Amino acid sequence: MARKEPLLSALKGAVLRLREGAGPCTDTSPHLVSLCQLLESILRKGLRQPAWGFRTRDYWHWLEQLPAGTSGRPSPVSSGIRSAGRCERTRTAQGRGRLFVRLALQGKVLAAAVGQLAQTPRLLEVRPAGGELPTGGGLRNGGVICAISLFQFYDPGSSILGSEDLREPFLSLLLVLTEIDFSLDLQNCSFLDESWLLPVCSTYETVPCRALGMVLRYVDGRVFVTKVLPGSQAEVDEVVLAGDILDEINGCSLRYASPGQAGAVLQRLKGQPLTLRLLRWRWHDGTVFEPLLPYLRALREKEPHFQLQHSPQHRGQGEPQQLQGGRLLYKLQFLGQTSVGTYGGKEVLEGAIPAVLEGDLAAREVLFDVKEAEVLVQEKVSSKLLSRHPYPSISCVGRCPWSPSVFAFCVVSSPESPDGSTFDCLVFASSSAQECEEIVGRIAAGFRHTEWFV
Repeated sequence: MARKEPLLSALKGAVLRLREGAGPCTDTSPHLVSLCQLLESILRKGLRQPAWGFRTRDYWHWLEQLPAGTSGRPSPVSSGIRSAGRCERTRTAQGRGRLFVRLALQGKVLAAAVGQLAQTPRLLEVRPAGGELPTGGGLRNGGVICAISLFQFYDPGSSILGSEDLREPFLSLLLVLTEIDFSLDLQNCSFLDESWLLPVCSTYETVPCRALGMVLRYVDGRVFVTKVLPGSQAEVDEVVLAGDILDEINGCSLRYASPGQAGAVLQRLKGQPLTLRLLRWRWHDGTVFEPLLPYLRALREKEPHFQLQHSPQHRGQGEPQQLQGGRLLYKLQFLGQTSVGTYGGKEVLEGAIPAVLEGDLAAREVLFDVKEAEVLVQEKVSSKLLSRHPYPSISCVGRCPWSPSVFAFCVVSSPESPDGSTFDCLVFASSSAQECEEIVGRIAAGFRHTEWFV
């Protein structure tokens, strides 16, 4: 009769709670971390440790020894193991094992991995077929087979995976997990070496610029933003906050970065568009991401006056703004547009704005997105893209002198006209004079940061 196993009962409850949820399981699911912790406890329970001074053994060590596949083709399990083993953001057996578990949940192959373990005799035998242990350094003829792989990984008396009676119900629960859809950010793995709890992760895209305007500090292999300089590209974009971690630049991982490495990468990419991956200091519930606390204490020892930044420095108070991809969207009214001919300088705004207002057209509610390289106008209700205006196509921007919440900008409408480019003036109304000034300033900053390479 199989012994009762509390971990399997707890796992059954966790699986049932996940199945009750609507939609796919994401990183924000309240049950995901507890599920992963239970899976890890089961994979570690009864795991034998070597007695001859080898490294401490974890479940990753048998995972990486599973067969690669058949007919020269990697199996889905071996592909996941290879991805976890090659990841630059994880260095420990714990981190790589955890990354594989996340990969396996999303790829629905965790049951297959445990099944392969049960079908791989060399990972479950107590001794090799000859009954004698290899001598010497533990490697046979060229270092192909390690002696550690010939010992039993799990104690049948205390483990779940080493007991056939308990392994079968565990496999049944893993098969139920394959019926649940997981939608996880598998690139968000830089904290798996130390925690199942993962930070909020954002992608920040910016145009080529002379300097981003971020002050960086290296703390235990992590690159912290300690200050966003006033008037810089980073401040204009309103994405990065002091206390965030710079985790990746254009696909180059900065986990375990040495001092100066981020600057060297940016110097190498000078003149190119940048995609930065940020780990936020603020977690989903608004509090500080808990695994970050030891780093923040170390950071304050180096910089006693450092403070976490809660919002962009120049953002005013008022109605909460809509966010998309970490960027601020303004809720505006599009009042209309008019052609201004072949000259698009700021002087034309004085006549173009009244012309639009006097037309008394029905205002249209829109979302206004001041991006790094362009301005997007979307329909508010459906978010349908109405127009796209790269900074090089915008000739001027300004506010209405007698109505401080109204602004306009001119864009090239017919660049290939035989008589020269013609321009249209687009007019918008904001909810406040302060917001209007902010938008005009951000568009103007876009001119300054892009004109040199256009």
